Amino acid sequence: MSDAPAVLVLGGTGEARELAARLVAERIPVISSLAGRVGDPRLPVGAVRIGGFGGVPGLRTWLHDNAIRVVVDATHPFASGISANAAAAAGDLAVPIVRLCRAPWSPDVGDTWVQVPDIASAARHLDGRRARVFLTTGRQDVDAFAENSSAWFLIRVVDPPQTATPRHHTVIRSRGPYHLADEIDLMREHRIDVLVTKNSGGDMTRAKLDAARTLGIEVVMVDRPSEPVMPTVEDAAGAVELVRDLLTGQTLR
Repeated sequence: MSDAPAVLVLGGTGEARELAARLVAERIPVISSLAGRVGDPRLPVGAVRIGGFGGVPGLRTWLHDNAIRVVVDATHPFASGISANAAAAAGDLAVPIVRLCRAPWSPDVGDTWVQVPDIASAARHLDGRRARVFLTTGRQDVDAFAENSSAWFLIRVVDPPQTATPRHHTVIRSRGPYHLADEIDLMREHRIDVLVTKNSGGDMTRAKLDAARTLGIEVVMVDRPSEPVMPTVEDAAGAVELVRDLLTGQTLR
């Protein structure tokens, strides 16, 4: 095949990195795109571009100019903006697009979940509570809790928050994967009684849910936003099959 990228992988997730590695191994020309919101990101193998496209018009132009034949949206389940833009731009050009997205978590026996539709609802759920909160929703959502003066927050992020923060808080910086014993120790050390997280799915950060179950801690779980309708797979192997079918002119199964 030509060295020009046939496939654009919108990435930033472990699944995206695995997909890029599989495509490179099969000698399918691919370029991965990262939003650039995290300093020192984990880079996939193969060609990489970092930064935004400039909305639907910019992405549409980029796809056309680079003769992209297949788009794989392997972004985070909560990256709803780029998913919508990708679906619109690919649709305008009649470029096939598929979604690679891990399955969401679901409550297990012994879990105490409060499921809320969005971050604002999670923040309202904590209003007036003198709780010790483990906040793991990412730095871009910290400001939703900034007006809460009754709770104390342990805020875990990869990069430090650049927005307003709650009055009572401590920030810790780390990157998964996380392990059950360490999560239990962390929650015990900080006397956590509420965990706030997004339903990202996957194994990399699941240990915090298992730790919360073990310790009897309430979990405020933010549901995923709605996504454009497109063919969807939950693992990189399935995405490779779809990409291969599309590049060889076969119909989606």
